[in-house]
Amino acid sequence: MPRGELFDPLFGAAELGAALSDRAWIGALVEVECALARAQAVAGVLDEGHAEAIDAAGPEVAATLDPAELGAAAVAGGNPVIPLVGRLRKACASTGVPAAAVHKGATSQDILDNALILLARRAGILIVDDLRTAADAAADLAQTHRGTPMAARTLGQQALPTTFGALAAGWCKALDRAAGAVTAALTDLPVQFGGAAGTLAALYPHGPAVADALAAELGLAPQDIPWHTDRTPIAELTTSLGIAAGAVGKIAADIVALSATEIGEVTEDSPGGSSAMPHKRNPIAAITARAAARRVPGLVADSLGAMDHELQRAAGAWHAEWETVTDLLRMTGGAAHRLAQSLTGLQVHPLAMARNLAVTGGLLLAERVTAALSEHTEHARDIVTAAATAHPPALDTDPTIVQYLGAERVRELLDPAGYLGHAADLVTRVLDERGDAPEHAPGRPPAGGTPEQP
Repeated sequence: MPRGELFDPLFGAAELGAALSDRAWIGALVEVECALARAQAVAGVLDEGHAEAIDAAGPEVAATLDPAELGAAAVAGGNPVIPLVGRLRKACASTGVPAAAVHKGATSQDILDNALILLARRAGILIVDDLRTAADAAADLAQTHRGTPMAARTLGQQALPTTFGALAAGWCKALDRAAGAVTAALTDLPVQFGGAAGTLAALYPHGPAVADALAAELGLAPQDIPWHTDRTPIAELTTSLGIAAGAVGKIAADIVALSATEIGEVTEDSPGGSSAMPHKRNPIAAITARAAARRVPGLVADSLGAMDHELQRAAGAWHAEWETVTDLLRMTGGAAHRLAQSLTGLQVHPLAMARNLAVTGGLLLAERVTAALSEHTEHARDIVTAAATAHPPALDTDPTIVQYLGAERVRELLDPAGYLGHAADLVTRVLDERGDAPEHAPGRPPAGGTPEQP
């Protein structure tokens, strides 16, 4: 999977790229080792002076340890913690700290799992912030265009009139739900500390006290028991990221579709150009949001497929998580960031929406005409179907329809603004739930009135 300076900015992951880089991984691994030393001092199983020396040596090790060097050294043992602990022990030796005091009672998985959680929490803050920014932008669009009629489209065809506000309110709701799910998964991630085989035997009888102190030092939830081969906490995180990416991808797809030349109902405020075609105004933020989101489901599947950690340490399934979860965070966060850029300042074109509503000559009001005609004849559906499929369609001039309903009533029935259903009410419900709806928002009907039209 491409990653780094070339592609991360394009797919919205520039800031996340730094937060999830190899250098960030090393920093998190060292941070966990230092927190473990402090926790053991709190629990009374490590000399305070030794803990302070380890804590002091850690930042320099993190700053000077070369990722390529650590990666090469990790090959022999199968993970980077083993050589990292060796480097940290060497750095502490000059201060009189015995080697056994560093990484005391821990195993590599304890350090790696907690480092991954720290990185997820930090990247998660950025992801949730972008999801919330995108949701706020969608809420603003919903409020502004609560009563702006547009064609609803099902299976690629015009269906009935709706409002752009209703569409944007649906976006807002999905993004709020996704942000809430990611937040909950991140908040619930507990510390993972089990020792060599999950019994904390090397720290008996102080193992649980050390685990609780480590959770406090890292700002994580305490564990009930070690979950080194129970990967449901990781699965809850990765599935929440998958849901968030799915919500982003749907909205990005809508924006791309509505930006098509023949539709032209929205445009991004900073569209992208083409190297060959000077006229192009591509919705590039939505396009790249969609691209990043599309890469997430496979990673979620990889994460779920790696849940079968056998017995007390998995041979391969655990190792498969490290880059998978890191890339999931990058891709989901990048998609959310690019969608936030797309929605913030998205330009909406009511005149294009009105033009498109008129394209079918009233066909998308066929349901409404049928309902009105059914009050006069049992053959209403057949009559309207015949008129709608004529060449050209003739709902407004069909003699049978006009005979039953009258020309003026037919014209009234074919007005899209008069058949918006509960579109405005649904916008109000979403905005009220967020606390965003003012008493008299644009397009919100006053008591006994009708929605304001753009």
